[in-house]
Amino acid sequence: MNTKTYAAFNEVDPLVPHTIERRHLHPKDVFIDINYCGVCHSDIHTVKGDWGKPNYPVVPGHEIIGRVKEVGNEVTKFKVGDLVGVGCLVESCQHCHPCDEGLEQYCENGSTGTYNSKNSKYGGITYGGYSENIVVEEGFVLSVPENINAAAAAPLLCAGITTWSPLRHWNVQAGDKVGIVGLGGLGHMGVKFAKAMGAHVVMITTSEAKGEDAKKLGADEVLISKDAEQMQKHRNTFDFLLNTIPVKHDVNPYLQLLKLDKTMCMVGAIEPLDAIHGGLLIMKRRNLAGSLIGGIKETQEMLDFCGEHNIVSDVELIDIQNINQAYERMMKSDVKYRFVIDIKSLKEG
Repeated sequence: MNTKTYAAFNEVDPLVPHTIERRHLHPKDVFIDINYCGVCHSDIHTVKGDWGKPNYPVVPGHEIIGRVKEVGNEVTKFKVGDLVGVGCLVESCQHCHPCDEGLEQYCENGSTGTYNSKNSKYGGITYGGYSENIVVEEGFVLSVPENINAAAAAPLLCAGITTWSPLRHWNVQAGDKVGIVGLGGLGHMGVKFAKAMGAHVVMITTSEAKGEDAKKLGADEVLISKDAEQMQKHRNTFDFLLNTIPVKHDVNPYLQLLKLDKTMCMVGAIEPLDAIHGGLLIMKRRNLAGSLIGGIKETQEMLDFCGEHNIVSDVELIDIQNINQAYERMMKSDVKYRFVIDIKSLKEG
């Protein structure tokens, strides 16, 4: 079926209107009429070829919220009219150890991304949520609580699960002292989740202005990381650090904040880091780890938690015709804290 989208045809030109062909429904497929799609930094990195040459044309978007319009004859989990979401994955092998554990993001045979991935089962390249609709197997479709703002829920499918997964994996508990390093699309969700889990939340930032913003989001304290006296005061006191800084940086000052046996998890910098001082790990048996989004089961648990606690992202809603300006603003960190496309603007444009 012909579907209107916005696509990138190379790494330098703006995204432009484009038409693609969505596959016809297979027995386990869900056809989703898209309402909203979040705009992720990964979209820009992919379009610009920062992570290798993409499969142009690229239709980005993996933070998708919409309504079920049609289902295949073997679908049991969803019905027409359901509010649903699609995140970063649309397929995995389903038989390796990570898949058996519900950790499809670590599929040993390579999971299929929602866009710019070769689709092993159906052929061709996957196209994402900057589009009118999408067809996804029911196993990779998520149920979205009806009580939360649907537009503001879109970034939960990437920014949300990227921060939720490590907080859950490292078993953050009520009363733990948790530091969120960096305040952006990921960091602001980390603050909200950690606070809702009952942790004592400290925003760790170089910016006093961002610190004030973090307090409005629920942070209990602010630690200005370029203030040596403050850093010394907090040394050896944290139960967990979630590091959302998206670029290469010196992690050594942050490692010194951890207690014995505690962990800092990296979720932002997908690139080489500055040299790490082994002594900071060895002398207090500290851990430096990483985490990638979350599996389908875990993502559903996050969405259910958001429904119970009324947690969504702070977003700025845009028309798709303004996507290129949004990319420019994102590169300048000029958004609090995520752009979300109103797909109505594509359908009516």
